Amino acid sequence: MKHQLAVQLYTLRKECKDNFPQVLRDLRKMGWSGVQMGGFFGYDPQEIAAVMAETGLKAAGFHAGFDQMMNKTELVVEQARILQTKDIVCPFVQPQNRTEEGYRRIKQGLNEVAARLREEGIRISYHNHDFEFDCLIDGHNALEYLLEPHPDNEIHAEIDVYWIQRTGRNPLEFIRAYAFRMPIIHLKDMKGDETKDYAEIGTGTIDFPPLLQWGQANGIEWYVVEQDECRRSPMDCVETSYNNLIQWIRE
Repeated sequence: MKHQLAVQLYTLRKECKDNFPQVLRDLRKMGWSGVQMGGFFGYDPQEIAAVMAETGLKAAGFHAGFDQMMNKTELVVEQARILQTKDIVCPFVQPQNRTEEGYRRIKQGLNEVAARLREEGIRISYHNHDFEFDCLIDGHNALEYLLEPHPDNEIHAEIDVYWIQRTGRNPLEFIRAYAFRMPIIHLKDMKGDETKDYAEIGTGTIDFPPLLQWGQANGIEWYVVEQDECRRSPMDCVETSYNNLIQWIRE
C-alpha cells in the first residue's frame, strides 16, 4: 500500500512555482510514490514528466476544470498522456453553476467526455467539496446525483473525506456506495476545535485506518493527501501526514 500514497500538489503550490523539479525530488526522497496535479506551474510539461521519470514518481490523476474538459479536451488529454495517467478529475464547480440546472449540465457533459475517451482507457472523476450538499436534485444531494452508481453513469468518484466529515456525515459510511467506482480518494484531516480547519493526517478527528482498510478491499488505487492551507511549512505538513499513514500501514 505504501506505493499508493500521493500528494495533491495544490498543497505545495508556492513551492512548485518556485522550483517544481526540486519539489518532486524532495517528495520522492521523503517516500511518496505519486503526485496529483492540476497544472504545471509555468513549467514545460515534458520537463516535469522527465523529472517524474527520473525520480520514479507516478501521476495519481490530473485535475482539470469542467470548462477545460469540455472546450480543450484534446489539450487536457495530451497533458494526461504526458503524465502517463488514465485519470482526469473535475475538481470544482463555480458558484454560478451550483444549481439544479448547472449540475445537470455538468453530469451530462462529464458523461459525454467519458464516453469519448473510454476507448483510450481514460476515466473521468469528480472531486467534491461540501457545497454539493446544498442543492437537491431528484431527491438526492448534488454529489450523490453526480456520482450515481449506475452502469449508465460513467463519472467516477474522487471523494474528499474532510469535506464529507465537515457536513456531519461519516466518511466511511458515505464512500460505501462507490465501491470499485473510486480509483482515487482524497485524504485530509480536520481539527477538533470550532474552526474545523485543515490538519495534517493523524493530527485531527478523522478515523483513517478503517478508510484505508476499506479502500484496499474496494478498488482504491491512489490515496492522495491534500491540505489546502498549512500553518507551518507545507513540506513539513506532508511529511507528518506521510509518516502517520506509513505507521498505520505497518500496523
